[in-house]
Amino acid sequence: MNRISKIFQPLLIIPKNAVVRNQDLTSKSQRLMMECGLIRPSGNGSFFILPILQRSVEKLVGIIDHHMQKIDCQKITMPTLTSADLWKMSGRFEDAQSELLIVKDRHEKLHLLSPTHEESITSLLASIAGTSYRLFPLKFYQITSKFRDEMKPRFGLIRAKEFLMKDLYTFDCDLESAKISYETVNEQYKNLFDYLEIPYVKIEADTGLMGGNISHEYHILTSIGEDHIVQCKKCNKAVNKELLNEKQLICDECVPEDIEQHEGIEIGHTFVLEDKYTKALNATYLSKKGKPEILQMGCYGIGVTRLIAASIERFSTESEIRWPIPIAPFKLCIIPPKEGSKEQEKVKDLMEEIDNFLKSKEKSLRDDVVIDDRTQITIGKRLMHTKRLGIPFIIVIGSKAAEEINPTVELHDLNQNIVHELSITDALNKVMSQIKTYEIV
Repeated sequence: MNRISKIFQPLLIIPKNAVVRNQDLTSKSQRLMMECGLIRPSGNGSFFILPILQRSVEKLVGIIDHHMQKIDCQKITMPTLTSADLWKMSGRFEDAQSELLIVKDRHEKLHLLSPTHEESITSLLASIAGTSYRLFPLKFYQITSKFRDEMKPRFGLIRAKEFLMKDLYTFDCDLESAKISYETVNEQYKNLFDYLEIPYVKIEADTGLMGGNISHEYHILTSIGEDHIVQCKKCNKAVNKELLNEKQLICDECVPEDIEQHEGIEIGHTFVLEDKYTKALNATYLSKKGKPEILQMGCYGIGVTRLIAASIERFSTESEIRWPIPIAPFKLCIIPPKEGSKEQEKVKDLMEEIDNFLKSKEKSLRDDVVIDDRTQITIGKRLMHTKRLGIPFIIVIGSKAAEEINPTVELHDLNQNIVHELSITDALNKVMSQIKTYEIV
């Protein structure tokens, strides 16, 4: 069983009267993750992901893998270093240079620490001659670190110089097929975000430096969001404000009274790129007539670490983390009595019952349980720590568990803000049934 005492979790204790500079902790999610020992800065705009948060990252990666593979996406790994020559061929090198981290090798060749991989994946397709039209569509994705030379990194993992991202690239034989691939991926994004139970908004967006003619963004609405979203309450349509003129409305039926403005954190972005990259790098396929034709392309991103941080920003209170349940680092914490208390001796049989119950469950369920075995600390302090960490379900084995008749434990459901008094068997069954609903099938 996972034990709190064995987990590396360096808490950041900030004295009540301490003066904290604004630039140090610029968002609620950053402050909570720092204080709870989930991240530590390693430099300006880069962070160590510590063991508890790493569990959430790996859960989210598994969920993304599942949803991508359901639509026949193939997972690959592309080189972190991309030749600057490829970016010059696509025309992006000069325009994006201010945000690129550029390195020079011993032969004076320029390479990028890639912020994205459109040129890289297209060069792969271009290097393989004679790929038949029968093989398309092709959908390649990876989940890797990306790099961007942010002028002012802020909000912790929300805007960092190094971050984890899922990027997906689709290749089709014609534009109509590329748009079908686009709709397929966007529908799967909807399924993914719905599964995470994240309140997101999908909006029309500018294609910008990426190119193409169709683009959508996915946002979590929160006050620290840097994107300004204009939404109509009547038709529910939403766009990035940068797409609108000063007095332009979203659609013909909208009136000014229907328009709302929100701030959002972008967690996903999708594009139909058409042939911007494939034409520049000469990525072709063999048509039915046996002639080479230029491929059509789409690209799709999800900020993995940003999504986690943005979710914490949206769901949490000022003093306690709250998670989307599927990516909570643990789903259940068990808090036994304090060492030396009168309850400790009386609940030995109950602790053995818990152990046997968990052993009877499959590993995936058992691995989502952690016991706070720091029994030298009072139940109250351990409960406060667990609630601050945001573990969704907590079973507290207190004085009522030691009663002779109808012993009960406290089951805290943090996301619902409810406390149940139940027998230990009922409490465990209730939690396990909840956990099971989030299994990926």
